[in-house]
Amino acid sequence: MAPKLGLAAAIGGWSARHRRTAVVGWLLFVVLAAWLGGLAGSVQVSDSEQMPGEVARAQQILDSSGLKTPEGESVIVQSSTLTASDPAFRSAVTDVVAAVHATGLTTALRSPYDGGAVSADRHSALVQFTMADAAGHETDDKVATVLDAVAGVQAAHRDLVVEEFGGASADKWFQDQFSHDFKRAEWTAVPLALGILLIAFGALVAAVLPVVLALTAFIAAGGLVALSSHLLHTSDDASSVMLLVGLAVGVDYCLFYLRREREERAAGRDPHTALMVAAATSGRAVLVSGLTVVVAMAGMFLTGIADFQAMSMGTIIVVVVAVLGSVTVLPALLSMLGDRVEKGRVPLLSRLRRNGSTSATGSRIWNAVLTPVLRRPLVAAALATGALLALAAPLLTLHTANLTFEQQLPPGNPLVKTYQRIDTAFPGNPSPATVIVKAADIDGPRMKQAIADFQRAALATGRMHQPIEVTVHPRQNVAEIDVPLVGTSNDQASNDALKALRQDVIPRTLGAVPGTEAPVTGETAGSYDFNHQMSASLLPVFGFVIAFAFLLMLLSFRSPVVAVTAVVLNLLSVGAAYGVLSLVFQHGVGASLLGTAGVGAIESWVPLFLFVILFGLSMDYHVFVVSRIKEAHDRGLDNRSAVAHGIRSTAGVVTSAAVIMVAVFAVFGTLSMQSMKQMGVGLAVAVLVDATVIRGVLLPSVMTLLGERNWYLPRWLRRLPDFSHTETVPPAGPELVPQLHERPSVEV
Repeated sequence: MAPKLGLAAAIGGWSARHRRTAVVGWLLFVVLAAWLGGLAGSVQVSDSEQMPGEVARAQQILDSSGLKTPEGESVIVQSSTLTASDPAFRSAVTDVVAAVHATGLTTALRSPYDGGAVSADRHSALVQFTMADAAGHETDDKVATVLDAVAGVQAAHRDLVVEEFGGASADKWFQDQFSHDFKRAEWTAVPLALGILLIAFGALVAAVLPVVLALTAFIAAGGLVALSSHLLHTSDDASSVMLLVGLAVGVDYCLFYLRREREERAAGRDPHTALMVAAATSGRAVLVSGLTVVVAMAGMFLTGIADFQAMSMGTIIVVVVAVLGSVTVLPALLSMLGDRVEKGRVPLLSRLRRNGSTSATGSRIWNAVLTPVLRRPLVAAALATGALLALAAPLLTLHTANLTFEQQLPPGNPLVKTYQRIDTAFPGNPSPATVIVKAADIDGPRMKQAIADFQRAALATGRMHQPIEVTVHPRQNVAEIDVPLVGTSNDQASNDALKALRQDVIPRTLGAVPGTEAPVTGETAGSYDFNHQMSASLLPVFGFVIAFAFLLMLLSFRSPVVAVTAVVLNLLSVGAAYGVLSLVFQHGVGASLLGTAGVGAIESWVPLFLFVILFGLSMDYHVFVVSRIKEAHDRGLDNRSAVAHGIRSTAGVVTSAAVIMVAVFAVFGTLSMQSMKQMGVGLAVAVLVDATVIRGVLLPSVMTLLGERNWYLPRWLRRLPDFSHTETVPPAGPELVPQLHERPSVEV
């Protein structure tokens, strides 16, 4: 009876034997997935899904009632010399009103001379209006037309400032900038990855192969996400994260596989044996790594926030597709190409690579690092741990918040400048809280009295002020009450006012009428509810990810010691990333190098998102390196020799993979949005620390200190499923190919 192969070896062997079927099947899969996704289109997360708590309920009431809150816009006309009563100033205002009215896309147009806003110093005036629902026009198209009209007035009055700002124009700017940043990231990250791979392999074909497979995986995943969005809605953030993670892991998985195949060929093995060894070892590492990323990302479903769930689904799909491509079409392509994968050699690069390292001994740099680490493991472990704890120390001051509009954008941004002009000329008008009242009879005497009582009670708190505006929709039995809060909308004073509104004023007045709902929405409420939901989900998400990562490592390596080590080392790299984030983006140390400034807080979703992503991605290196160590140990090497062999033989590929990931993530650190910068820098720092300090110093020193205890499995755990399959790697020579599959077992 033939021995049972591990899953990775079995798939790789099938793909090598049926290479045309594997390649054509992959291409058909990519084309079909992209075509079906484009045909079905994607369903985006709705406003009511995006936010938790009362804010979500308020939006649901408005949606079910068919009510839409119109987007308010303002055009500031300002002069340092002229006042609102000067003819030239009045002429500019008149031209703005006429130009905006001529678009036919606005309502409630108010001139500052007809009850509108003129600043106290009379050097600024606001033309205010709301965007109308015009048939056949998207919001972005409408506001773009109005912006063009305002720009025309500015061109005719160059001695004055004529600028527009509001919800619709800000949304348009963000959408346009997001699209621009996404394209820039895509066109920057791909050439970067290709260039790094060219240096790593010294050959064009070997460098292009991982990038092409990663891109085709991303394209296929995009189509599958569009299809899945009809069950679980997707978002623009999900697309960004898919590119970020998909390109990084897709290239890394192919790199692991390809490097091992090339290493075996360089050791003198025939093409078939080399490919099967790569399938059985690196292929298995790819399966375990991919599964770990999938499990980690699944933790984001516990947040209960639709945007996070969309990012989780998109990332899971792109990782699964990247793994599928790495273990199926890659072996088929390598079987087709054979040694021609080394075609297109760059003489200088290939010579430097040959002279700089060998598969057996590793690079000179890593040898110089590893030798003292293995000689003095306790000192190395203490120094590395101390350095990581010092790097992580600023996280003790970590403060999270929903960043304001001004904090999100870089200093000097035109949109921020316009906002600041308006805020300076017309201070003390933060976004009000809005109470959405759903009643059985909104026009009934009891409800009218409750609304009047509500206004008096709100003002009596001293935390809310005039003007309180009430808009009643009798047909829908809904009322909207705008209540200005003290504070700046995201500070403690605003949060205290919100609590007073929700916990005291509403229950005593509106809530006293039977059958009445009165959820509170608005900027302050949205930020508060989101932060509360994030805080409540931290422990469940962290616990889920850590527990399942431990379990996967335990099943994969049959050692609780290896599993605990993996979790602790990952926590150290995440802690270091948090510390750097706090230092740079909260306290401003080195922020100017990234084209930003310290904003006093970290975007509230970034720490949790980084934890989930990093715990998954860090396992890439851990699984790959520890697999080589275990492979050497299972062949009979003592623990210290196995650690030295595993680190040295993987140093080159781990370095290349890390450089690619750091480069891709660093691209996101250059984008416009503060949250994208924080995400990119946090990921880049964590991967850099993980691939150098963790894998190069701390892992080998800790495993050396632990000795044979690394591989200890208590008797009571021996009944666990055995996913620890390590293929026996034969010595060079085609006649020994059958030895590759000597040991039957089950593989993940």
